[in-house]
Amino acid sequence: MRLWSRPALDVEDRLFRALGILRVVLLVNAIGLNAYRADNFVRPAAGAFCVLVMVLWTGTALVAYADPARRRPWFLGLDLLVTLGLLVASPIVKGESFNATVPGFWVMCALLAWAVRYHWQGGLLASVLVAGTDLLVRDEINQTNYGNTFLLLIAGPIVGFMCESLQMMAKERDKAQRAALAEAERARLARAVHDGVLQVLALVQRRGAELGGEAADLGRLAGEQEQVLRTLIRSQDAVSSSSESAHAVGDLAAALGELGARPHVSVATPGTVVELPAAVVRELVSVVAACLDNVVVHVGAAASAWVLLEAFPDRVEISVRDEGPGIPAGRLEAAAAEGRLGVSESICGRVTDLGGTAELSTGPFGTEWELVVPLEAL
Repeated sequence: MRLWSRPALDVEDRLFRALGILRVVLLVNAIGLNAYRADNFVRPAAGAFCVLVMVLWTGTALVAYADPARRRPWFLGLDLLVTLGLLVASPIVKGESFNATVPGFWVMCALLAWAVRYHWQGGLLASVLVAGTDLLVRDEINQTNYGNTFLLLIAGPIVGFMCESLQMMAKERDKAQRAALAEAERARLARAVHDGVLQVLALVQRRGAELGGEAADLGRLAGEQEQVLRTLIRSQDAVSSSSESAHAVGDLAAALGELGARPHVSVATPGTVVELPAAVVRELVSVVAACLDNVVVHVGAAASAWVLLEAFPDRVEISVRDEGPGIPAGRLEAAAAEGRLGVSESICGRVTDLGGTAELSTGPFGTEWELVVPLEAL
């Protein structure tokens, strides 16, 4: 089953509603023309039956296409078969030397339905079938027939291409709006939360320096974290006030390589550039940095850690490993319940937001994070 995002489905819904109106207009036109040319029918009863089929099928299509769940391939195929059937029936009910087919311009309905649902490929296929059938049932091809065929052949692909373009534009607009709202919310939360934390860290730094001893070391660490948070706030403000290009890219290998400057950290990356959107690179570096921070806090400042980046055609994989005692069972769940969300938010939350997965392996052998981000999600 084909999956659609909500913006694309909204566009499709509007187009099918417009097509519904067009169906009714073309049906009225076809009924009027067939009534005006009633003397052209060699089998009037069969002609009236064909018009009745058009009326009944128009009503069926209006109901079916109103619900996205009923826009199945089999129904669109049936829509096209009804149209082709009416074209094939035209020489039977009007005679071999007929000029106008029974459905007339009504044949555009099925063609446009295929273009809306399956874009230019579906529009082209439906155009070829409708135009080809229209030519096959005629005794001769004149200038008028050629003009109608030409219009049918270009209408399907062009309308289909326009429908696809509208859906892509709607998805890009929706994505940009979500990104802007998320960025603004992150900036607001960063200022609201971190401003309070900064005040506490500044107080700890000052009191630690006054008390001396181990308190002084604690104060120094608090001062370092204060500077980190201030840098984060400035970067959030900069992102909120600037218009960074959505097409900016960064080298994930080079960015992770800079983490190798940390004591006891070894980083292995491919020998080639691993280009990803700049925002994704920043998030992944932050995730790896959070993993390394956990090694320092829970294993020790002298503990070794290894970072491995692997780039595949469809994904990137990052492994962060240490040889500590591992994480006790239930420790992460207890930390989350206590409101300490370092792992769930700084690591798992970030990777999930990127459309990837974060798997943890831990035990007496140490702790290893496997971070996988598919490229199609970026």
